[in-house]
Amino acid sequence: MHLTMSSLKIAFYCPNKPLSHPHPSGDLSIARNLHHALTAMGHDCREIVQFRSRWFWQSGGGWFKAAASVVKAYRRIQSFRPDLWLTYHSYYKSPDLVGPAVSRLSQIPYVLFQPMYSTRRRKTARTRLGFTLNRMALKTAAAVFTNNRNDLEALRRIVPSERITYLAPGINPEVFQADEAARVRIRRQYGIAAEATVLMTAARFRPGVKVESLAYLFRALARLDGRELRFTLLVVGDGPMASLVRESAETLVPGKTVFTGGVAPGDMAQYYSAADLFAFPGIGESLGMVYLEAQACGLPVVALDSPGVAQVVATGRSGLLVPHDTGEAMAEAIREFLADRGKRSAWGREGQQYVREQHNALRNAHQLSRKLEQIARRGLPRR
Repeated sequence: MHLTMSSLKIAFYCPNKPLSHPHPSGDLSIARNLHHALTAMGHDCREIVQFRSRWFWQSGGGWFKAAASVVKAYRRIQSFRPDLWLTYHSYYKSPDLVGPAVSRLSQIPYVLFQPMYSTRRRKTARTRLGFTLNRMALKTAAAVFTNNRNDLEALRRIVPSERITYLAPGINPEVFQADEAARVRIRRQYGIAAEATVLMTAARFRPGVKVESLAYLFRALARLDGRELRFTLLVVGDGPMASLVRESAETLVPGKTVFTGGVAPGDMAQYYSAADLFAFPGIGESLGMVYLEAQACGLPVVALDSPGVAQVVATGRSGLLVPHDTGEAMAEAIREFLADRGKRSAWGREGQQYVREQHNALRNAHQLSRKLEQIARRGLPRR
């Protein structure tokens, strides 16, 4: 072991999306924030392997790639000699089979961050193997950390409660700050008037709940009287459904949308800075890191009231969470903010404070760091 109280060697792995994955998502943001925070605290946190295990068993060479990744990871472990293994986000679609195997061979503690567990996945042939591999990973874990309260009950069915720790989801507030110069620059770039009221939304344009959420937002905005409330909708994102999303926007809110295309995660704060309000329904969102990013940049939020979104929005203080109806409730909430600049400013300040105090990734990571030091000091758990 190379353990000190202030520094750990951590073998890091993301079976769902490696850190270099090109398509942004909330899960990828959390993984990168986690890696950044642990590194910033002085730990040597290295991504050991980039094997993406998502449905790997359904492809012809999937098992070969999995086995090769185990071998590659084990060889790297021998030279790195970490104090523990940390896997981010194992679940039935992307189970971690590398970490349990390599940590067992190397005799180091195995830790999971944000795993998921659902017993119904064992009932169908398509998901049964992924469920089984994920279950094995959970049973191997010396400790489990989750940033989603909604996952706690299910995790307790398979992991002893004393091995589970809840950590609030967080971002790095210093990365997401309102920038007046960026506000001017981005508006000028897209031909948006300096005095215009800008509503922003952001998502990956992929089939499923992301596109459904955008369509829901467009339908809600179509309910607003354009003569009464003037606004520009800034749509940030790209993906395989881009043409359908653009067509839907032009049909429902003609002449009011500006599409930016894909934006690098490091540039998102500039686009939030150009806006006055953030709205994204968040259908099926487990958490939704964009809501934290928007609030950190001083934007009040409008979204659907769901268990996932409610964990990252201070409803009634920094945002309004509305029922899932035909869109009328969302339209009314947006109308309130568009009509009241003072309310937008006041709620925006509340959101900044809320993120700094309750969803600061670096602050939350200090608690994780202390726990990891304890786990490394104890070594492998007794079975």
